[in-house]
This record gives sequence, C-alpha cells and structure tokens, in this order.
Amino acid sequence: MHEAHVGAPDRRSDRVDASAYAFYHGVRHTRSALARWGDRPLPVIGRWLAGSTFAAACLLLAVLLVASLSGGYTQIITLQPPFAVGGWGAVGDVLEENLLVLALHALACVAGFIAGSALPLQASAHSGLSRWVHQHGGRIAIGFVACATAFSLSIQAYVLGHTLAGVAHFLGVSPELLLLGVLPHAVPELIALFLPLAAWIIASRRGQWDELLAATLVTVAISVPLLLIAALVEVYVSPHLFTALTGIHPPVVREVGGMIVQDRVR
Repeated sequence: MHEAHVGAPDRRSDRVDASAYAFYHGVRHTRSALARWGDRPLPVIGRWLAGSTFAAACLLLAVLLVASLSGGYTQIITLQPPFAVGGWGAVGDVLEENLLVLALHALACVAGFIAGSALPLQASAHSGLSRWVHQHGGRIAIGFVACATAFSLSIQAYVLGHTLAGVAHFLGVSPELLLLGVLPHAVPELIALFLPLAAWIIASRRGQWDELLAATLVTVAISVPLLLIAALVEVYVSPHLFTALTGIHPPVVREVGGMIVQDRVR
C-alpha cells in the first residue's frame, strides 16, 4: 500500500517550489533594476515622463473635443477649487481622490508583473487550461489593461468634456479659456497619474515584465509628491489664474432656465 506512492509526483510540492522561486526571482530582479536605474536614472524616468505626458495631452485634447461638441448644456457649480481659493481641507480632498486613482494604476503595474514575470515561472507546476494561462499571462495582461485603459480614458474624456462645456456655459466663458485656467494643476496631476501606466506600457512592449515591480515603486515615489504639488496649485493658485483670465469674482450671478442663480464660495 505504501510502496504504490513512492514514485508518485508531488504536484503540491512542485507548486510551492515554483511559487517560492517566482517570489525570489521577482525580488532579485527588482533589486537589480533599482540598482541599474540608480546609476542612470534620467533615461528611464525620461521615457516614463514622455509617455505619461503624451497620454495627458491626448486626454486633454479629447476633453476639449467633447466640450466643443456639447453645446447648449449648462452645469451649475459650487464655487470651490479650482474656481475659488480653498483651505487645507480642500487640499486633502483633492489629494485623497488622486491617490486612489494612482493606487489603481499602480496595482495594474503589479498585476502586469505577476502575469508577465511570476506566472510563466510557475507554469511547469500546472496542467491543462491553468498551464496555458500561466504561460500566456503576459499577453492576456496586455490585452486586458489596453482595453481597460482605453475604456477608462474614453469615459473620462466624455465626462470631463461634458462637464467643461456645462461649466463654461454657466460662467459665460469659452471651454478653451476655462481649460487654460486649470492647466497649471491639471498637467502635473495627469502626468503623475499616468506615470505607472506609462512604465507598464513601455516595459510590456519590451518584454521587461520582471522590471514592473521596481517601476511601480519608483513611479509611485515620484507621483505622490507631484500630486501634492498639483493639489496645492489647484487650491491656492488656479483660482487666481481663473479670476485673472475670466474677470469673474464670487458670488457668480447667472440666469438659468428663467431663474436667477447666485453662486457663492462654499
């Protein structure tokens, strides 16, 4: 009875060994990437910044396009940053929302590392469909993240563009002028938020899946202070630029649907 099991393969043990090796492999390559980038950080960070800047520019152009096609819509707003100076509570609110988005983008990087680097190393411990998924995890991740990113950007472009058109109509200014007023905080904010995704795309195109964990750490470390600066600019600087560009001071009084709306600072 006992001899029948002597030669039987222990798949559970194989899976544990494969998982342990994948973890060790990931830590080793993460340290190696961080050390290599530390010697020459500018080329790597420069590529990421270029990619995230391009994504930010595309989103802003798409927002402006949607706004130009959304005529006749009016959105009543409460005067708050970036249209009126706020306080530290407003800085905290803006930073909290942006950090949540950054966390989601950073998780995409970690998922890419697992799918493209860790899963293939564990493929030998699996069979059937599970083995195929482990072997092709990188391709599956690229397809999923590409579709999810395109969908997210499309939704953001529509919502932001529609909102931009409505607010511009309510304030009696052009969408272009209103967008110009928010660029000082919107540009660094978007660049920071897209930085992990830019690193993800660049690494996946080069097949450098084992560098994604290191890229996540570095991009988040860069993005967090950049988001803090953007939040401070949105609350304390952009309102003054908005007033200078539009000549609008609170309270804002407008006629909407036959009613007089007086908008004060919150």
